[in-house]
Amino acid sequence: EAVCIVEAMKMQNIIRAEADGVVKTVTAAPGASVAADEILVELG
Repeated sequence: EAVCIVEAMKMQNIIRAEADGVVKTVTAAPGASVAADEILVELG
């Protein structure tokens, strides 16, 4: 299931969970710049 969408170079990339779970924490704010390998969402 999709947990977030990351926009890069005007393209939207859907990030999907590798396993079932519930979102515990969202660490990135909407519209914020993020680094490669940065944790965006924590699942529990």
